[in-house]
Amino acid sequence: MPKPPTISVNEDERMIPLWSIIAATVSFLLVEYYWWIVAPGQRHHPAPPLGLRIYFDLSWGILAALYWLMIGYISKDAPRRGMSMRFWMIICLVMPGGIGAVIYFLLRQPQMSVCPACGTHVLSEFHFCPQCNYQLSASCGNCFRTVRASDQYCTRCGHELAKDHLPARLHVMGGE
Repeated sequence: MPKPPTISVNEDERMIPLWSIIAATVSFLLVEYYWWIVAPGQRHHPAPPLGLRIYFDLSWGILAALYWLMIGYISKDAPRRGMSMRFWMIICLVMPGGIGAVIYFLLRQPQMSVCPACGTHVLSEFHFCPQCNYQLSASCGNCFRTVRASDQYCTRCGHELAKDHLPARLHVMGGE
């Protein structure tokens, strides 16, 4: 599996690349140009009220800009989830009206994380590393569901978690 790029949660502003911001700005300005320069010269009917023109101008400009910003976000988000960036960008460009972006958000994979023991890229929902059997998160020894490290009993099956002998690094409370 290719190594996905790592972007921390605090770096959300870097999730939208510069090319996407430039494309969004250009598309917004092109819509402005069309509504204020091109469209008034091609009228066969009286001009709509100024308020309606401003509403349509701004709403279409913002939608065009958001479309490019969403494609830029997907170009950064897909690789860190182990998905094909090119495939999802093409889907977003081909499917009109943002339907491709909606499909992406419905079908995207969970984020990848790195096993601290061996460096293998694993899904964040894994309890154990598939390569070295390192325990990545606390889980019930009876039903194998995720539990918090501070829980005394499993919330699903009622199993006493102290009997499972979790590694010390997974314990939150100091004296356990």
